[in-house]
Amino acid sequence: MASIAIVYHSGYGHTQRQAQVIAEAAGGQLIAIDADGNLPEAAWAQLDAADAIILGAPTYMGGPSWQFKKFADASSKPWYSRNWKDKIFAGFTNSASTNGDKGKTLDYFYTLAMQHGGLWVGLGEVASNSKAATRNDLNWIGVFQGAAATTPSDASVAEMLPGDLETSRVLGRRVAQVAAKWAR
Repeated sequence: MASIAIVYHSGYGHTQRQAQVIAEAAGGQLIAIDADGNLPEAAWAQLDAADAIILGAPTYMGGPSWQFKKFADASSKPWYSRNWKDKIFAGFTNSASTNGDKGKTLDYFYTLAMQHGGLWVGLGEVASNSKAATRNDLNWIGVFQGAAATTPSDASVAEMLPGDLETSRVLGRRVAQVAAKWAR
């Protein structure tokens, strides 16, 4: 079994819930970026040892939270040593608007992964875009780079939609499958 780390920042708990669902599906370990944009020192060793790293942050103002960006900047140390080269990478995000520029956040994660010499795994699922599709269907938002969720700004974590959480679950399972094949 591959070792999978889910490193994420969550401002209001919605992205954390996505991270939990992904970790359960992937059999991965959660690594939270704190409110100041820092990781516990031991988390860097976890990331170095992982076969796969799944990146997550809310989308604020067209990109990931500043706390995630601080983590990304701090990842220049493993970048310099090429510690994350050939690891599997994937990403997930949440915002209040249906589009919310989530694609920009996922592109940011993709670019970070490529800078580290990683291999990107997308969602691998078609969008639920037929007339019969409902908001609770898998990949209703129609994002292919990773898992995207939409949670209204006045909704609690408990009110996150089952379709968005299932989309996150599918990403976690897919990363675990790809990482297991890659780790052979």
